[in-house]
Amino acid sequence: MMLTLTSKGVIAMEKLTGSSISKRIMDEWIYGFYRLQGVDSYSFNFHSHQEYEIYFFHSGDCKYLINNRIYELQPGDIILLDGMTLHKANPGTDSTYTRSMLHFSPIWLQESLNGLGMPNLLDPFKKLNNCLLRTGYDEFGQFVDGRIKEIALSLTQIDEEMQRTGKKNEFLEAEVKLELIQLLMGLYKMSQKELAQVSSKRSEKELHAEAIASWINDHYAEKVSLDRIAGELSLSKYYASHVFKEVTGFTVMEYVMACRLNQVKYLLEMESVQSLTEVSRATGFESVAHFSRFFKEKVGTTPSQYRKAKLNHHIPGKKEEQNK
Repeated sequence: MMLTLTSKGVIAMEKLTGSSISKRIMDEWIYGFYRLQGVDSYSFNFHSHQEYEIYFFHSGDCKYLINNRIYELQPGDIILLDGMTLHKANPGTDSTYTRSMLHFSPIWLQESLNGLGMPNLLDPFKKLNNCLLRTGYDEFGQFVDGRIKEIALSLTQIDEEMQRTGKKNEFLEAEVKLELIQLLMGLYKMSQKELAQVSSKRSEKELHAEAIASWINDHYAEKVSLDRIAGELSLSKYYASHVFKEVTGFTVMEYVMACRLNQVKYLLEMESVQSLTEVSRATGFESVAHFSRFFKEKVGTTPSQYRKAKLNHHIPGKKEEQNK
C-alpha cells in the first residue's frame, strides 16, 4: 500500500503503475510523495527516468542499488539521482519501509535558476554521480524532510483546485518552484561540504554482487551467460546466481535485460538515425523480433512509437505524458 499527503493528511493509494493512478496537473514537471509506506502490491524494478530525483529514507530495512553500487540505507539518508542511471530499492519485509521522493524536470527550473543567478544549483545531480548523503536525521535531514512535505502538500493543493475550478493556480506553482529552490540550495550546500559521501564497509556478498553488476554494465551488449560471468569473476555458477539474487532481489539475467532496456531507450531518443535493427544489435538482443516483443512488454508501447513520442517531446510546444 502506498501513501500520499493531501490537505487532510496522509491517505492510502494504489500502486504507481500504469493507469492505477490518474495523472495530476503538475506531473509533467514535478511530482512528489511524502512518507510512502510498505511494499505490498508494489513492484520495485530497476528503472530510469529523465527527471532528477531526491529520495529520502525514513525507516525500515532497505538496500538501494544504483548501477553497480549497493547501499545499506539508514534513517535520514538522502540520495540525489540523475534519473538516467539504473536504480532500484530492495526493501526487506521485516519492518515497514517508509520513504519520500521528489521527481522534477531540470528544464522546468532552469529559467528560474538563471534569473536568480544560480545556474549551478543542479550540479549535485550532474556531477556527484548519484551520491548518498547521510544526515542521521540531524538538523539538515529534518530540513529536507520538511521541505518535501511542504512541496507534496502544495502539489496536492494545485491538483485539488484544478479539479474544483478547471484552472491551474499559477501562484501555487510559483510557490512550489520557490520551495524546491530552497530545498536545492540546502542540498547544494551540504554536497559542497562533502559531509556525508558514504563509503561504508561492504560484506563479501555485497562486494561480489557489485562485481557482477559492474561486469554486466561493461558487457551487456555482448552474448551474456551465467557461465561466462561466473568464469570471468572466478565464482561458482551457483554462488554467483544466489548471491546476486539475495543482495539485489533480482536474477542476473533480469539485471542484464534491465541494462539493455535502459540503453535501448537512450538510443531510440538520442540516436534517431539508427534503425531498430541497429539498436537491437547494439544492445545485445538476438533478433529484432525478440527486441520488439521485450520492449513492448516492459514499456507498453512499440520501439517506433516510443521514439516518435520522445522526438516529438523535443519540439517546442509539445509535451508528453510521464511514465512514473
